Parts: sequence; C-alpha cells; structure tokens
Amino acid sequence: MSKVGRIKLGSQGLEVSSQGLGCMGMSAFYGPPKPDSDMISLIHHAIQSGVTLLDTSDIYGPHTNEVLIGKALKGGVREKVELATKFGVNLNLAEGKREIRGDPAYIRAACEASLKRLDIDHIDLYYQHRVDIRVPIEVTIGELKKLVEEGKIKYIGLSEASASTIRRAHAVHPITAVQLEWSLWSRDVEEEIIPTCRELGIGIVAYSPLGRGFLSSGTKLVETLSDNDFRKNLPRFQPENLEHNKTIFEKVNDLAAKKGCTPSQLALAWLHHQGNDVCPIPGTTKIENFNQNIGALSVKLTAEELAELESFVVKGDRYEGNLATWKHADTPPLSSWKA
Repeated sequence: MSKVGRIKLGSQGLEVSSQGLGCMGMSAFYGPPKPDSDMISLIHHAIQSGVTLLDTSDIYGPHTNEVLIGKALKGGVREKVELATKFGVNLNLAEGKREIRGDPAYIRAACEASLKRLDIDHIDLYYQHRVDIRVPIEVTIGELKKLVEEGKIKYIGLSEASASTIRRAHAVHPITAVQLEWSLWSRDVEEEIIPTCRELGIGIVAYSPLGRGFLSSGTKLVETLSDNDFRKNLPRFQPENLEHNKTIFEKVNDLAAKKGCTPSQLALAWLHHQGNDVCPIPGTTKIENFNQNIGALSVKLTAEELAELESFVVKGDRYEGNLATWKHADTPPLSSWKA
C-alpha cells in the first residue's frame, strides 16, 4: 500500500494527509445512505492508512453525515484526524427550498449545531460551503474570526469562492484552504482561482477529483446510478455530452493501462502532480476503492503524459441550472451592510 505523506495546507500551520477522504457519498446525494457500521470501518481503515483529513458538511444528509463522523471519532480517534466541515447551505425542508446564508447569527448557530452533532469541542477547518452573495464577505469572515478567537474553530476555509471574494476574505482573516472542483474534467479554476490561492499562500482542496466517478468507470457509472442519485441530472452525463465524454475516459483508460495503474489512480496522480499545496479528497464507500485511491500516490507521470492528459476537453457544464458556484460568488461591498 502506498505511503500517504503529509502536506501543509495554507500558511497558518495546518498539516494534513496528502490525500483526504470525502465523506458525502456515505450519507447523501449518491444514492441511498450506506450502513453506519460499514462506513465507520472504512473511516478507521483510512486513518490507519494515513489518510487523516476527513471532509463533511452539515448539508450532507442533511446532518446525518456529521453524526456518522462523530460516531467514528469516538474512542481516541479524534486526536488522529483533521476534521473539516461546512456551513452555508440551509435546507428548508418544510418548503423544499435551499438557501445560501452567510450572516453572523446563522454562522454561529450552524457552528454550534455541527459541534453538537460531531460531539467535539472544536472544528479543525470550517468552510463556508457556498458564498452568500447578499452578505459582504468581510461580515461572514468577521464572524468566523470570532469563532477562531473563541476556540470553536481552528482554521477558516471557503468553497466555490471567486478570486475577488478570496482576496477580500483573506484581508480580514487568513484563509487556510479553498475547496473547489478540480480534476481532469473540471479545469476552469486554473485560470484565476488557483493562481490567487497560490499568491496568498492558501491551500487547495480538490473535490470530485474523479469527475463524480466518471474517471473511474466511464459510461458504466451512468448505467448503474440509482434514481435518487443527483449525478443523473448533471449536464455531462446527458446523452448529448456523454458520447464525447466517453472518448475522454477511453483515452485515460488507455494511458492507465500503459502505466500499469487504474484510470482513477491516473486521474488522482495528475492532481498530485499539480503541486504540494493540493489535497484531493476522493470519496468512496468501499475499502477496496479507498486502497486503490491511495495507490495513486506512487504513480509518477512524465511531462509528456501530463500534456496528453491535459489535452482533453470535456463537453457540458458542471451543474444544471443556476446552482451557486465561484462564477457567481461576488458579494456586495462592506459599506452596504446594515447589521
């Protein structure tokens, strides 16, 4: 099994495993929730293997993923991990609406609720999951800064934030990590977001590094998705785009076969080659897939192989409709805020 190294995330002292574990799919969005006992075994196996950055959010379930992680951290496990969770996507179950919130009262209530569900006294890395474009980012970060001072959170992160939002946030309190979708089939962040993070000394956490699973198994994945799997509706999985995107998987698969690794190991290795400030967080619900994922750490790529992988162009948007992403994440100026 590959040795999992350690990397520094950001410039404030947080150190994490060079690959993390995304926990969302254990409880939400990718079909029915998986049995707690199996997922706790997987989490413990990950930690024993050296993967110590666990990534969750209050919206996963909602809430049930944090409860699961809390159970997994019992019995002296908490001290061995760097735990990341998120706030900001408020699900109004009564009205079936999703609302993005970054106002101080909401942040504080969300943090207290996460601490309770996780049954811990502090969160290592607390992300704003999506940016509330009604609230100046300075106000949001100002409240998070108070939570740092109170010892409730150690480090602050942003997810799906624009370059200007990252800059403004970082001016209020150092941002330790920005979480974004980055993979062989989601590379638009390379133009502005990645350079901004690097200029400011902010760590990069890549979610969906396997292209929502497509870079692991290609069109086979789409054929096996359950009805309540949200990936069924993603533009890249629709017939008009899938035929083209299938050829990308085939090329990745061919190169992986030549390298003697799997397509998912190749896709993860590509991210590991982007710099030692990048931590991919592939999610899985199976120990064998987890073992395969950390095998990516020993896959070495030449400049020619990297260039070949970077020549592929994906068809279709990342999300359907107007879901909040970094492209629509600028907030009003601080002068406009009336508390």
